[in-house]
Amino acid sequence: MIHVKSLDVKYEKDNVVKNCSFSLEKGEILSIIGPNGSGKSTMLKAISGLLPYHHGEIFLENENIKRMKKRDIAQKMCMLSQKNTVPNDMTVGELVSYGRYPYKRWFERLNKEDEDIVNWAIDKTHLMHYKDTNVSSLSGGESQRAWIAMALAQRPNLLLLDEPTTYLDISHQHEVLELVKELNEEMNMTVIMVLHDLNQASRYSDKIFVIQNGEKQIYGKTNDVITEAMIRDVYDMTAEVNHVDSEKAPRVHLICSCKHLKQMEEK
Repeated sequence: MIHVKSLDVKYEKDNVVKNCSFSLEKGEILSIIGPNGSGKSTMLKAISGLLPYHHGEIFLENENIKRMKKRDIAQKMCMLSQKNTVPNDMTVGELVSYGRYPYKRWFERLNKEDEDIVNWAIDKTHLMHYKDTNVSSLSGGESQRAWIAMALAQRPNLLLLDEPTTYLDISHQHEVLELVKELNEEMNMTVIMVLHDLNQASRYSDKIFVIQNGEKQIYGKTNDVITEAMIRDVYDMTAEVNHVDSEKAPRVHLICSCKHLKQMEEK
């Protein structure tokens, strides 16, 4: 589905992402995790085409994205950023209709097929009763679902989400991630998302990419990556990781920082 090989991304002279590689099959969910400032969002933006990368290759469905037209990329891949804004008077229906633009010529109007897809996307994200409501008046969780509906209207095979639960309370975080999982299972949609919460990454991911200081630390299946050793080495935290059932996601219980633990032991 997507293959990232030896990816380097620079901001001015600083190498922010260094020699990062991974492959993802169709229908898999990958979470990118790591400390603040480690390069998570930068890597996602480079994959989406929002940021240029200086070295490496990215293949989307066996095509090098540097050789693909932007229109073709937009029909296969959609990226949602942390912060998304619209005019105060834009309705949910109007926002979602923007997802059809990669399929339209300049000034070409939506046809019945487009309108059917827009309605399908709104219904799929459980927002039909909000179709004529202004996006600005929605709750955080509802607004995030509206943006996901716009992405669905694009009919992408790959959905990129940059911290989709940021600014949401616990219930809305759960709501959004459950929706992402539902879409993944029902549509076999491949998903790459940046997450901070280790338990959310563990529960909703098939694979996890751990990045620190711009470099890949660990990449693999969730059960193999979420370990006490990884949390200690990458986050400088002591933790208990429950692997009672191999069929279920490991559960993380953070205890304290390694620095604090060392200070306690020295007393």
